[in-house]
Amino acid sequence: MQRRRFLGLTAAGAATAAIAPALTACGNESPGSGQVTLKVVAADYGDSSANSSQKYWDRLARQFEAEHDNIKVDVTILSWTEIDKRVADMVKRGEAPDIAQIGAYADFAAAGKLYRADQMLSIPTQAGFIESIARAGEVKRVQYGLPFVSSARLFFYNQKLFDEAGVTSVPETWAELKAAAVKLKGIGVKIPYGLPLGPEESQGEALMWMLGGGGGYADANGSYTIDSTANIKTMEWVRDELVGEGLTGPDAPGRTNRQDIFDAFTRGEVGMLNGHPTLMQQADGHGIKYGTAPLPGRDGKSRATMGVADWIMAFKQNDNRRQAGLFLDFLYSEQNVLDFTSQYDLLPVTTKASSTMRGDRKYKRLWKFLDELGTAEFYPVDKTSWATVQSDLKKKLGSVVSKGGDPAGVLSEIQRQADALETTAG
Repeated sequence: MQRRRFLGLTAAGAATAAIAPALTACGNESPGSGQVTLKVVAADYGDSSANSSQKYWDRLARQFEAEHDNIKVDVTILSWTEIDKRVADMVKRGEAPDIAQIGAYADFAAAGKLYRADQMLSIPTQAGFIESIARAGEVKRVQYGLPFVSSARLFFYNQKLFDEAGVTSVPETWAELKAAAVKLKGIGVKIPYGLPLGPEESQGEALMWMLGGGGGYADANGSYTIDSTANIKTMEWVRDELVGEGLTGPDAPGRTNRQDIFDAFTRGEVGMLNGHPTLMQQADGHGIKYGTAPLPGRDGKSRATMGVADWIMAFKQNDNRRQAGLFLDFLYSEQNVLDFTSQYDLLPVTTKASSTMRGDRKYKRLWKFLDELGTAEFYPVDKTSWATVQSDLKKKLGSVVSKGGDPAGVLSEIQRQADALETTAG
């Protein structure tokens, strides 16, 4: 879930000062004891202390320790707003954790700091990942990033507002989406379509539209296609037919973040938007009657939706390969995977847990997301340039849909910078 972040989830902040001591010394063998302490740093998917991820990881660590007398597990939970930078700083200081669960892995893999998946995991664990997600964890066809949880995006709509506006069918094309937005605006809906192209996750919203228009950020060979004709035409359509027609609400999309739109949806102010599974929890908590469907596309349902994965990686620095592998095998057991994903309405990354979720009606509301995950397209996270390119996209995408915005010029500029980074990396 970059998000977001990867999953774009709201993360409960951890007090930096309170946790700093826990990050100063990474796992090493205790003299004379033969005991190893694994240092694990993971992201918080909760939105309060009541549902913090700390509880899950603490329980997991204690259960693992009960089965492995000579391995202790020390887990530090950090908020999504700080974890990527904190881990990068730890690595720069020579204090890398043994295991990190964060948003990107490619830079560390390219620098030779990570174990390969096949150096740590048992064969059943490595073979158990959903193939399309596992491939997103590869650098030059070698897997370094282990998917932790996944998510796919669906089209959400407020059923009450649809009924009041006389929208009788869920849009499958952009023309139908615009027609529905016009009707919603006609009855006074504040935000007929929620278009978050602010800095929080504008690269995600834009990618969903690009996929619907037959484009995307990279082609099958892994080359950037940011300024493709399809992408330019997509952003021109959004600029002219949605934003230009006043169908995205009173605030400029380039200054509107995803959580702003999610919050407005839970207040009944948004007619339609793209969302991830956690939005269901938020909407349910506010009594919003909503529906979900595949993303609309230019001429029919979008060929693919956006998939997101957050990643786990194991660092070589402390030479705890065997112990890290044992813990990761334990982490990816079916029940442990389901315990975490079901807590936050996320999707499993293993075929076994996914099959169990599909066969249990208590997970029925996630089935549509599972359907979309199989053909979802992910960010090109295998590229060491992606972190910089993504930052560039976040800063500039909002401008292309404003009045007078220049999709061709802005996307071409981002493409040139991305190509230059790739040339340097190569």
